Amino acid sequence: MSKVLVIGAGGVGSVAVHKMAMNSDIFSHITLASRRIVSCEKVAESVKARTGVTIDVAQVDADNVDETIALIEKVQPKLVVNLALPYQDLAIMDACLATRTDYLDTANYEPRDTAKFEYSWQWAYQERFKDAGIMALLGSGFDPGVTSVFASYIKKHLLDRIDTLDILDCNGGDHGQHFATNFNPEINIREVTAPSRHWANGEWVEGPALSHKQVFDFDQVGEKNMYLMYHEELESLATHYPEIKRIRFWMTFGDAYLKHLEVLQNVGMTRIDPVIYNGQEIIPLQFLKAVLPEPSSLGSTTKGKTNIGDIATGQKDGQEKTVYVYNICDHEDAYAETGNQAVSYTTGVPAMIGAAMMLTGAWRGEGVFNIEQFDPDPFMDMLNKHGLPWQVKELDAPLDF
Repeated sequence: MSKVLVIGAGGVGSVAVHKMAMNSDIFSHITLASRRIVSCEKVAESVKARTGVTIDVAQVDADNVDETIALIEKVQPKLVVNLALPYQDLAIMDACLATRTDYLDTANYEPRDTAKFEYSWQWAYQERFKDAGIMALLGSGFDPGVTSVFASYIKKHLLDRIDTLDILDCNGGDHGQHFATNFNPEINIREVTAPSRHWANGEWVEGPALSHKQVFDFDQVGEKNMYLMYHEELESLATHYPEIKRIRFWMTFGDAYLKHLEVLQNVGMTRIDPVIYNGQEIIPLQFLKAVLPEPSSLGSTTKGKTNIGDIATGQKDGQEKTVYVYNICDHEDAYAETGNQAVSYTTGVPAMIGAAMMLTGAWRGEGVFNIEQFDPDPFMDMLNKHGLPWQVKELDAPLDF
């Protein structure tokens, strides 16, 4: 039984804390902190009503290392779970180093002024975390996170060698809004508008954003247009599984979403450089975030399902084989359990499971680790038990695109 400090009270933080409260044999004491304490109090009320567990709340500016250090020293957690913005990863890691506290996150660092995310900044902490005798687990969400564990499971149990790996992320939910994002609008739009990038034959292949489209028939969702994108787990999987010749990431988008996004780009609302308005400096994308629906408010209206998984082709006992490992999550079921839609649920549950892996000692190490570096079996077992059951299918042939 262990104390845990969760930083970030958005949809993902809400799901993670609800699920931690449902596993009090592992998480003996939970503190939820955010810049806006009212957000923490709202989550705490829901947790108490749904689980009967009382959690503590605190206010913290996670950009302020000294303030975060002070909170860690006050709470004395065994683990800090960072579910705040990716911009804050390094500041929270610095606070964990100063207090010799284990660290976990779901998304890798990116600077505020550049739409670029990569692991180099966090991997650079390897020796400092190792010397401090503490552990950092990076990317314990769904993608990155579960999709990387799926790859490890495939390598351990289903294929002797992986030659190609495709990660397919489909959100078949409908929230009834003309335009809204299912997680933080600023992060979502920066990600979607970035150039596409995939790994092929030992090098990165880049192209324009959303320029490569395929149609795929997703189980329990149906046919959807999906687009080649860059996603951070490609970098870590290419590093830890150098045998894989090609790794790609695909995400589905509806035509209405893309049309709205195109217009917003054309009029400059997705810019991340400052502009002067009425004598004040503002970032257009941050202003857009302020006027779009708050993702955590979409849970009550979102219907449909997500389908996210890995398709891998390789060799098994000398024969070519293609396998598909995936999860289907229902938005309404997720909302009924935690008050949050499935996009938050599919990230918050793996954050809880990754934390459980660390707190129970199932996963242990000193330094900075990506989630695919550990034994997938205990994590996969907890997915089945805690709301994200997975299934395996053998496909007749590799993907033909």
